[in-house]
Amino acid sequence: MPANLPPQYFEKEKQLKTVRTQEDKIAIMEELLSLIPKHKGTEKLQALYKTKIAKLRFQSQKKAATARQGSSFSIDKAGAGQITFIGPPNTGKSSLIKALTNASPEIGNYPFTTHSPSPAMMKYENIQIQLVDMPPITPEYLEPWQAELIKSADSVLIVLDLGSQDTANDYQVLSAKLKEKNIELVPANTEVSPENQFFWKRTLIAANKKDKSDSELNFLLLKVILDAGFEVFPVSSLQEEELEELRERFFSVLNVVRVYSKMPGKKAEKRDPYIFKKGETLMDMAKTVHRDFAQKLKFARIWGTGKYQGQKVNHEYLLQDEDIIELHI
Repeated sequence: MPANLPPQYFEKEKQLKTVRTQEDKIAIMEELLSLIPKHKGTEKLQALYKTKIAKLRFQSQKKAATARQGSSFSIDKAGAGQITFIGPPNTGKSSLIKALTNASPEIGNYPFTTHSPSPAMMKYENIQIQLVDMPPITPEYLEPWQAELIKSADSVLIVLDLGSQDTANDYQVLSAKLKEKNIELVPANTEVSPENQFFWKRTLIAANKKDKSDSELNFLLLKVILDAGFEVFPVSSLQEEELEELRERFFSVLNVVRVYSKMPGKKAEKRDPYIFKKGETLMDMAKTVHRDFAQKLKFARIWGTGKYQGQKVNHEYLLQDEDIIELHI
């Protein structure tokens, strides 16, 4: 199908060759986009300009961050934990976040759509988990602030494109780039010591676009190059397939427990649980609820799966997921 571009397009295209600044180039490219007729014959040309505009904006932001002499983005943690979404350009990170949450991130069929970190909240049962959409990582690009955000996250989800023949290579490039910043990707079930928790990141892998042709072959090639223990979830953010299993795994990789507090003689309120890391104790809960409980706690009664209902427990009791605890002072 012919493009049928108007004469104004060619005049503006000549002007593009004369400008030097990124801002001017972006402005002219946006005008060119507005002049291109919207039909099937111009889809590739539209995508080309959208990619160029996004990349120029990405580079402008990079320069601005450098000019601020080391200033960086920061994302305050929220909910039961924070999981960063990382990956090469155009793998569908934003689409996957949209499918998992009620957020509406910018989505495009061209690289570098995401140019700054963007948090969104995902509901899992009675809690919220924070998902952070990150700018793409390439062999040439990984800013220090990106590395710091990844290090501070509780866990990482790598999003790869099963529609690409480079799926396996993309993972290897990404892993190597992170190692340059002293970030080691480890399987989700790895025991991470406190001294390593900033540099070792429990990692899950979402192999997106399983609806594409050759996805099965690319999935097998990816599995071949992965170290033992890494979990890969073939998903389709477009068709919203296999997402429930991914939600469940997000909760388990955070390594947290939900605990409910109740008053004597009353039912527990389960809509807003306390969140604790596995390994924390009854005394940790008492300190969180109120300092008086920590100072004056005599004992607690506990209800939960596999327990004698209402049994007494001492200060060193290890909290379990969905425990109901009644503190006594």
